[in-house]
Amino acid sequence: MTMEKAVLGGGCFWCLDAAFRELRGVTDVQSGYAGGPRPNPSYEQICSGATGHAEVVAITFDNSVIAFRDLLGIFFALHDPTTLNRQGHDIGTQYRSVVFCQDAGQARVTREMIAELERDRVYAAPVVTAVVEHDTPFWPAEDYHQDFFTRNPGQGYCQAVVAPKVAKFRQKFAALRKA
Repeated sequence: MTMEKAVLGGGCFWCLDAAFRELRGVTDVQSGYAGGPRPNPSYEQICSGATGHAEVVAITFDNSVIAFRDLLGIFFALHDPTTLNRQGHDIGTQYRSVVFCQDAGQARVTREMIAELERDRVYAAPVVTAVVEHDTPFWPAEDYHQDFFTRNPGQGYCQAVVAPKVAKFRQKFAALRKA
């Protein structure tokens, strides 16, 4: 077993958290914050947009079961990587599309995938996902954000935004889901 970590930001972390928890080879998913200078920011501080952090998920995975490239494929399918600092009605730098690479290999694979998406014209607009190559601290979000969708399926945002994304994920990536 060779464990790796991926840190991905694609809008509200509840959507990514819900999908990545269902993947074979993923051993842990933690919602949190990365990319800003303030240590251990709170959700309220993040929501202001002034901290420079993005809402992210830190995914621990066994790369002998699922590859980083597969995680990226899911990541790019679950959000709109062509909108700068927004996902749907969520607007601000905290909702930016970003990959916080853990090493040079992840940076290379991310850049290759973005180039393929552009070359194949998968999206009508250019991909604006930031690729951050330097070591960036990850700060876990408050406990109530962890596994939010599973614990709050009836919550309004979960019903309107998270549930449709999870349904799309389950259909498109059924072969990669846990049994």
